[in-house]
Amino acid sequence: MKRPVNEKTSSSRQSARERLLAAAGELFYQEGVQSVGIDKVIERAGVAKASLYGNFKGKDDLVRAYLYAHYEARRAAIEAELARHRAPRDRLLSIFDTLAEAIAKPNYRGCAFLRASAEMPADASGREVVRAARRWTPELLSGLAKEAGAARPKSLARQLLLIYDGAAASAQLDPDPGIAAAAKAAAVLLVDSACKKA
Repeated sequence: MKRPVNEKTSSSRQSARERLLAAAGELFYQEGVQSVGIDKVIERAGVAKASLYGNFKGKDDLVRAYLYAHYEARRAAIEAELARHRAPRDRLLSIFDTLAEAIAKPNYRGCAFLRASAEMPADASGREVVRAARRWTPELLSGLAKEAGAARPKSLARQLLLIYDGAAASAQLDPDPGIAAAAKAAAVLLVDSACKKA
């Protein structure tokens, strides 16, 4: 059902840019960045076409903004979870609790960055965001591993990232709620082995 275009009445709630990003976030994640056209995003957002081009240079720019918003939301969720823990070991393992929350959502379709990266052209500006997100996670894991006392924090971070990525991909293919718990159990074994006190 097409939403009426009435930006004045809804501007007090959300700007046209916010509505475009929200619509793009839903559609790009659920259906893919290549299969969703600009007109569908505009219709879902309930804005005029001019609003899209007043806020974004085009679809490539909108995809980039969608990925950046997803990156920021993911970082915020992980950082909020980290803040709930004091012990370095618990902080490191809490990354898997954030993953479990994401996997448990009924609309979970896997890693947004992996999905978009598989669809985007090589020169798409969204790839910069994917690379930034990809750098942030192992750097975070490595820092947390060092705090937890790992003798080789970068190595442990790489191993944990493989488990994290594997769980995210597995949950996309097989919606089993036990995947996140199994991933965390494997991470516990790795962390406890890598952080043994001399």
